[in-house]
Amino acid sequence: MNFITLRSLQTLYRTPKIRPFTSPIGSSANYSCGITNVSQLGIQKTSSFLSNSHSAFSLARGHKMIICSAAAEFSVFSHGIGIRLVTTQVKAPPQARQKIGLKVTMLSPGFIYEPYSPRQQLPFWQRWFTRSGWKRTKDDIILELKSAYAIAKLRKKGYSKKKFYEEAANLYREINTLIANGDKTSLRKAVTENMYSALKNEIKLRESKWSKVYWEMIVPVVKIRTLRARLIGVDRSDLEKVFVQLTLEILAKQKFEAYNSEGAVVAGDKSKEVLVRDIWVFEKSLFHEGAFWRLCGRIPT
Repeated sequence: MNFITLRSLQTLYRTPKIRPFTSPIGSSANYSCGITNVSQLGIQKTSSFLSNSHSAFSLARGHKMIICSAAAEFSVFSHGIGIRLVTTQVKAPPQARQKIGLKVTMLSPGFIYEPYSPRQQLPFWQRWFTRSGWKRTKDDIILELKSAYAIAKLRKKGYSKKKFYEEAANLYREINTLIANGDKTSLRKAVTENMYSALKNEIKLRESKWSKVYWEMIVPVVKIRTLRARLIGVDRSDLEKVFVQLTLEILAKQKFEAYNSEGAVVAGDKSKEVLVRDIWVFEKSLFHEGAFWRLCGRIPT
């Protein structure tokens, strides 16, 4: 099996940069799928108030898909459709290895593997009666199978979608609250190392403009759905040593208001609820004892 090195992918996939802050009020769009009684609310299209910055697939009739189980399932996915885990060898400095054989533990890959981006819908005739449409259909199926395999791996570790969505909603609320309060110490525990560095800079930039901000999420969230699931391997010789990344779309009603040093409101209006759409990537190690979900990136919407 061919493996992609972590270093090479780090240059291709990095944590999305935080975009400069734009006024959270103004930009809106209709979003009716799965939402009740929110048609009067505009959807905020920036990544977050606090930033400075099931898809389905179909197969042609008569086609069959056979997926093997048990020990052969990884071989089918990796060799049959070209899925590869990202791997790297983490070594301690020579001096440390000579002295006590220090073991280095990777806490996060440090990048988003295959960041999600919406795919343009193709007309039926183009999808099934053109060469480009066939290729696109094949690519869509592979993307879905990668997500299905990652979710299957998670389920073997006790994953429950309902339980995870509840945890993700709580994390979403907690992290946004910590950002609003500028609590960098507590924030470090809820996000990965690279994400912490980005958020720390974001908070610093925001505090240079505003003296204080108010942020509130109306519970429960309106909607959560999984857009993508990916596995990242870190050991060529042990396929169980993997990180999993789940990309979620989160729709939530929020209130926001920003103040200057004199306490005057300079942005937002906390008397109004606005529907915000965010795409967040959560990450968890499947081989560290006691590992928990952390935010590792945000995808611009």
